[in-house]
Amino acid sequence: MAVRDPLLNGFNIGQMRSYNRRVVLEAVRIWGTLSRAEIARLTCLAPQTVSNIAEELESAGLLRESGRRRVGRGQPAKDLAINPAGGYTVGLQLDHWRLNGVLVNLTGDVLRQETLPLEQADPATAVPQMTVLVRRLIEASRVPRDRVLGIGTVMSGPFDVEGLTSVGPTTLPGWAGFDLVGALKRDLELPAFVENDATAAAVGERFHGAARELQHFVYVFIGMGLGGGLMLDGQPYRGAWGNAGEVGHMVIDPGGLPCECGNNGCLEQYVSVHSVIRTLRKAGFEVDTPRDIGRLDDGAHEVLNDWVAQAAAKLRIALGTLENVFDPEAVLIGGHLPDRLMDALLAALAPLNQSVSSRSDRRQARVIRGTAGTDVTALGAAVLPIYHLMSLQPRVLLANGESPRLAEARP
Repeated sequence: MAVRDPLLNGFNIGQMRSYNRRVVLEAVRIWGTLSRAEIARLTCLAPQTVSNIAEELESAGLLRESGRRRVGRGQPAKDLAINPAGGYTVGLQLDHWRLNGVLVNLTGDVLRQETLPLEQADPATAVPQMTVLVRRLIEASRVPRDRVLGIGTVMSGPFDVEGLTSVGPTTLPGWAGFDLVGALKRDLELPAFVENDATAAAVGERFHGAARELQHFVYVFIGMGLGGGLMLDGQPYRGAWGNAGEVGHMVIDPGGLPCECGNNGCLEQYVSVHSVIRTLRKAGFEVDTPRDIGRLDDGAHEVLNDWVAQAAAKLRIALGTLENVFDPEAVLIGGHLPDRLMDALLAALAPLNQSVSSRSDRRQARVIRGTAGTDVTALGAAVLPIYHLMSLQPRVLLANGESPRLAEARP
């Protein structure tokens, strides 16, 4: 039985019904295990509606029974949980020097991971390798092909209206106007999703990391460039053309270093893997990738300390601006910096500048290190089809271009 998108295509039901299925799945995902009565209380859906939806989701293999609890008289309540074997997804992360792939189950457990080195990261080189890697991951993990829900692919932005824009050494070359989603669908006959690395990293942290219980946060992703993922009210915010969160091109020093985008003093000129590599090369060290940075001996210690001091000063200003604009519960920082360098950068951010986040009643720190690891972007990529399946997307309520308010008002 194919389950590529049972919420939207697997049942002959209306859009509100599909939305309610997402409500139920999201509640179970967040809380782990819930009874039908608990789902009804948490979601404010009618008990009979929850019961009907739960039965359908169990039949589709997306939910499973995880035990029974006796509460008072009557039959013991049946706990429901996400069925790990209900579906599988592949996540691809394209960098300048490698293609990283993971295959995960519906609860995000990594069943298979593989990395292919790349001499070039252009479409002619990367797309055939993507096809090879996806097929290899599926075959090696021995999961049922008809249970693969889709492929998520992430890469550095910014994106233009028709594809990807190549701007300087921190973005990938040759992708402007290239239809990657169409290419993957054609070659692999699976649903495909493409996202910028920072937004995908934010989604990965929401599902697997430190942001699991956060609804409003900003994720600062330190890759070859610098990106930001915006999670607003539990949903990733992409903007009109998928470029929301391009904090790397926030001008932090108008008279500062020139950037390939045409401005001076963009933040990613000071806070990015590229800026670390540039600094080390000027000091005579041969480095090309984050792995090279991590292998350096103590001779680079002074150079890296100087980089941390300068980067923290610029990033501190940017964090205050992000807090004032978005009023997040927290700002998460993660990416591809080696652990020791990331720890040093986070420590150097204190004290933070004053902003609307300077509150005495905070429940968590203003800045939190991401916990999903350096593979958070690949995990986030794998989450994209799952997020499409489970998350509460108001657009599924839209019919004939109606607004959500009108759609919700209809019987």
